[in-house]
Amino acid sequence: MTTPRQRILLGLIGAGIGRSLTPPMHEQEGDANGLRCLYQIIDLDVLGKTADDVPALLDAAEAMGFSGLNITYPAKQKIIPLLDDVSDEARAIDAVNTVVFRDGKRIGHNTDWSGFAEAFRRSLPGVALGRVVQLGAGGAGAATAHAALAMGVEELSVFDVDQARAADLAAALCARFGAGRASAGTDLAAAMARADGLIHATPTGMAKHPGLPLPAELLRPSMWVSEIVYFPLQTALLQAADAIGCRTMNGGGMAVFQAVHAFELFTGVAPDSARMLAHFAALQAARIEEEKA
Repeated sequence: MTTPRQRILLGLIGAGIGRSLTPPMHEQEGDANGLRCLYQIIDLDVLGKTADDVPALLDAAEAMGFSGLNITYPAKQKIIPLLDDVSDEARAIDAVNTVVFRDGKRIGHNTDWSGFAEAFRRSLPGVALGRVVQLGAGGAGAATAHAALAMGVEELSVFDVDQARAADLAAALCARFGAGRASAGTDLAAAMARADGLIHATPTGMAKHPGLPLPAELLRPSMWVSEIVYFPLQTALLQAADAIGCRTMNGGGMAVFQAVHAFELFTGVAPDSARMLAHFAALQAARIEEEKA
């Protein structure tokens, strides 16, 4: 007689998330570990909901026996007051992308920062970490900035279309990592001229937001360039950087490793990261073929 597999009910709350690859990554890795992971998309746009409805959705997920939820825009900050506890990193970053329901409590985590850090270590080993420019100071940018300074970046210049948001993030980073470690940039050309690397953490380059986040002429062959966008994997920014010989990192690694870390939090099972990377590559290839059809 076959023993029933343990059932793990998971979900993703966010807006415009119908094309996310996170659900199949978790479900396939669950299958490989003898678990029955059922991953539900909870798209605010499809449901006609807003971030104000997140408390009710969180209550419903908990009542229905979900093991956990991934959280994305626009709820990464709004979810925090609804939780019983958050990890030190999530509290510092002020954003939660993973909620675990356990022993009657809601615990928030941030695996965006650790996912970015792991992808960076694997993709760009040995790069200079003296001066780095980051574009974007939103939820994803807060996570990548935390990761950058935790990995040893000496000076991080943060640029954002909302200057006040960049200033707030820089101040929070300095309070956490030390005075002078981060600043809100004002002159992008000057910052890029002396930077060792560039972290791109805005939506520009996504299929729905095509284009470059900065003038291509600001890139230099001696720089490294990292990207968080993963569809397409080869964004206009990475194409421009590759064309002049920069070392580059696409957004796929962060997408996979945030899921790797979340999977372990949800299930208590350490996933096979190489297998999840392979799953992601296959899913990405299938998505590309689907787009061509």
